[in-house]
Amino acid sequence: MNFWQLMLAEFKAILADKAIVVTLFGGVLFYSVLYPLPYLQQVPTEQQVVVIDHDNSSLSRLVTRHADASAKIHVVANLGSIDEAKTWISNGKAYGLLVIPANFRRDLLLGKGATLSYGGDASYFLIYSAVAEGLVAAGMDASKDVQLIGLLSRGQNPQLAEQSVNSININSVPVFNPSLGYTPYVVPGLFLLILHQTLLIGTGILGAGQWRKKGYWQHVSSTQLVLARLSVFLLIYSVFSSFYLGYCFYWYQVSVAATIIEVGLFMLPFLLATGALGIVLSSFFMRRDLPTQLYLLMSMPVLFVSGFVWPIALIPEPLVVVSQVIPAVPAIMGMLELNQLGAGWLAILPKWLQLWGLFAVFICLAVFAVAQKQKQAIGISS
Repeated sequence: MNFWQLMLAEFKAILADKAIVVTLFGGVLFYSVLYPLPYLQQVPTEQQVVVIDHDNSSLSRLVTRHADASAKIHVVANLGSIDEAKTWISNGKAYGLLVIPANFRRDLLLGKGATLSYGGDASYFLIYSAVAEGLVAAGMDASKDVQLIGLLSRGQNPQLAEQSVNSININSVPVFNPSLGYTPYVVPGLFLLILHQTLLIGTGILGAGQWRKKGYWQHVSSTQLVLARLSVFLLIYSVFSSFYLGYCFYWYQVSVAATIIEVGLFMLPFLLATGALGIVLSSFFMRRDLPTQLYLLMSMPVLFVSGFVWPIALIPEPLVVVSQVIPAVPAIMGMLELNQLGAGWLAILPKWLQLWGLFAVFICLAVFAVAQKQKQAIGISS
C-alpha cells in the first residue's frame, strides 16, 4: 500500500465512522451557531435601575431624567432607601441603583461639589458595564448643566459659556471591535478552541477504534501511517478553518486584519501540532467514548488558560507554564493578535515557532506510540 492509497484508506475510515462524522462535520457546523448564539444581542440597552433621591430638588430630578434618557438604562422606580433598592436588585426587578445625596443641589450651587453613588449587579459584566456607563454619563451631563447655570448667573455670555462647558468633545472610534459587542470579542477564540477540541476528538475516536481490531494500519510503517493520518485531517480541517475564519467571521462581523496568507501560515503548525497530539493521546484510549468525554471536560480550562477571557496574571504561574504544551493556548492568543489586533508577523513569531516546536515533539511521540500499538497488535494476533 503506497502513501496515496493509505490516505484514501484513512479518509474512508473517517467517513465510515458515524461518531467521527457527527463530531467533525456535524459538530463544527452546530457549534458555529450554538456558541455565538448567546452573544448575538451583544450591546445591552435599557437596563433597569432604581433611584434613591435624598435631595428631591429640581437638580436631582434633572439627573434622574438624564439617566432615564440614556439608551443604556431605564429608571423603573424612585425608592426611599438603599436596602429597598438592594431587595429590588436581589429579586431581579432592577440591575443597578443611583443614590443622590441630601443637599445635592445646594452643595453644587455653592461650588462645594457632591458625590453621586452608583451600584449594580456585577454577575453579568456587560449589564453592569452598561448600567455604570449610563449613570456616569447622566452625572456628567447634569454636571455640565450646573456649570452652565453658574456661568450664566455670573453674567457670562451664553455662547461663551456653552463653549466653556463643552470645551472638550471626545470622539471615540473603536479600532478592534467596531460594534463594541461581545460577539467579535469572544467568537475568534472560541472558534479556534472548537477546531482544537474536535480535531483531538476525531483522531482519538479513530485511533481508539482501530487499536482494538485488525486492519490496514497494521501493515504499514508507523511513520507512514502518522503522516497519512495527519495529511487527511489537515485537508479536512483546512476546509473547516476556512469556514470558521472566513465565512463565519464575515457573518458575525468579526474584524479581520491579517491577510489570507498570514492566517494560513499560522494555522498550519496549529493544525499539525493538534493532529499529532491527538494521535499520541489516542494510543491511551481503549474505549471510543472516552476522547469525547475527556476533551469536552477540558474545554473550559483550556479556554481560561489561553488568556483571552481571563487575565493570565490571575492564573497560577505553574498552570500557565504547563498549559503551553497545549497547541490551542499559543494559537488562540497568536491568532487574536494577528487577525483581530493587527499585530505584525514578528510580534507573533514566537508563538508560531512554539507551535512548530510542539509539532516536532508530538509527531515523534506519535510515531513511537503507533509503533508500540502495532507491536502489541502483532503480539496479540500471534
